[in-house]
Amino acid sequence: MSDEITYGSMSDIKPGRFILIDGIACRVVGVDTSKPGKHGAAKMRITAVGIFDGTKRTMLSPSTADAQIPVITKTKAQVVSVADSTVQLMNLETYETYDVPMQEELRDQLKPGAEVEVMEYGANRTMTRILGSV
Repeated sequence: MSDEITYGSMSDIKPGRFILIDGIACRVVGVDTSKPGKHGAAKMRITAVGIFDGTKRTMLSPSTADAQIPVITKTKAQVVSVADSTVQLMNLETYETYDVPMQEELRDQLKPGAEVEVMEYGANRTMTRILGSV
């Protein structure tokens, strides 16, 4: 669990990439760029969705500015138990167990013993997809 950040150019940000907006790790869903004007550089409007909370966020920045890019860790975990609002997972490398919120779109497919992919940034974790089931 680390809050590691790298820096890149705003002009390199494309849909599907990750960016930090107000300290929250987000996946970019849209990029609008305006033309440079008489008194300044081109501006970029980034629209992104929070990875861990699903909230839509926007950011306006010059295209020459630096972007904060979170270092997201992807690991494999095994489902230990399924409750109404949480899923208990075990990391397949460290054997650490932890709870993550239930993803409604994965509810019907989750069963104890199934392997899932987990995205992690800082103290936040979320399931992204099911890799295999028992």
